[in-house]
Amino acid sequence: MEIGSRDQPPKHEEKLENGSRKWHFHGKQEMNRASSLSVRGILKAITDNLNGADQRPTIMLGRGDPSEYPCFRTTPIAEDALVDAIRSAKFNCYAPAIGILPARRSVADYLSEDLPYKLSPDDVCLTVGAHHAIEVILTVLAQPGANILLPRPGYPYYEAVAKLSHLEVRHFDLLPEQGWEVDLDGLEALADDNTVALVIINPGNPCGNVFIGCWVARPLLKVAETARKLGILVIADEVYGHLAFGGNPFVPMGVFGSIAPVLTIGTLSKRWIVPGWRLGWIATNDPNGILQKFGIVESIKSYLEIAADPATFIQGAVPQILEKTTGCFFQKIITVLTEAADICYGELKEIPCITFPHKPEGSMSVMVKLNLLVLDGIEDDMDFCTKLAKEESVIILPGVAVGLKNWLRVTFAIEPTPLKDGLGRVKAFCLRHAKKE
Repeated sequence: MEIGSRDQPPKHEEKLENGSRKWHFHGKQEMNRASSLSVRGILKAITDNLNGADQRPTIMLGRGDPSEYPCFRTTPIAEDALVDAIRSAKFNCYAPAIGILPARRSVADYLSEDLPYKLSPDDVCLTVGAHHAIEVILTVLAQPGANILLPRPGYPYYEAVAKLSHLEVRHFDLLPEQGWEVDLDGLEALADDNTVALVIINPGNPCGNVFIGCWVARPLLKVAETARKLGILVIADEVYGHLAFGGNPFVPMGVFGSIAPVLTIGTLSKRWIVPGWRLGWIATNDPNGILQKFGIVESIKSYLEIAADPATFIQGAVPQILEKTTGCFFQKIITVLTEAADICYGELKEIPCITFPHKPEGSMSVMVKLNLLVLDGIEDDMDFCTKLAKEESVIILPGVAVGLKNWLRVTFAIEPTPLKDGLGRVKAFCLRHAKKE
């Protein structure tokens, strides 16, 4: 019988190793390590310790997604816009890689309201949320030997993407005793000729701070001047843009785009409370055209040609969402967040093992310091969060996940009743583990 006939399958040579077939593929360990850096990965590890016998509801104080709570429901204008886009049958097609023109024009107009110059649709690229935007920018910047300056504490997805892109990470400190301002001297000392960019997150995740942006106080201006001095661009993560409820109003980094070029990352996710819609953008704030001259804009658009893009019907809804959402909706969300931040501050400052360096002024989370010296049987912040989940069914993100060991990131964007319940359980846990005098 001929080999390969229909009556008998073809015979293949097998390479044997220790009596077993030898395969020539394997998983990418680097991918596994990068995944372990993510908020999702760490929260999963903690959640795995929940006690199934505990009949109380699990309270999530470790993730910035308040969409399940009625008080945080998005505006009907956004819902109607999505329905209208679908029913129009105009958005069932593929979209251009950088996004459909009406959506990009609307984002440009929306952002221009807070800038001293006007953006054009060509200054905007749409992305599948902020994660995609981070991936695009860092991949484009990841030249051989390049490094990037990231805040500590910060958002760990930057580290994960940088690791996969072989982009070296260097951390500059945010100073808790100074309202989480940037340590500019430390930042400048980290940079060299291979530094390509710095990241500024405003309003702050995970710290809950809002950087002062006026020309008198000048912290953001100083960041821009430092970037110009170093010859690097600024990546402005403004996912929580406008969610400011303290003494400092939100000022976009793009205001200082004439000093140093800025790539702004924004989304619908937080301000409209629709993280699952996965609609974000990269905006080029660069009146001097530096990013165009050095090929960054072209590289971003080229990358998007081979990447995923947001669902076209969501893009189709963007103009109506941005142009018709009323100030009443935004003010309602700010009011709810203000109340939640006050509850969080009031409850946590009563717990002896927790120190509150700075009351939250924006975003949806806050960093607090853990004093292990007054606790018995708690090794570090990860151990604290793991045992808290097991004993109290409360999930909090350990500070090590965002770059500060033995700190905690507490998310307060939930309804008052479960927020008080969850923080009350944290207090009970701390009192139970307090060292006896």
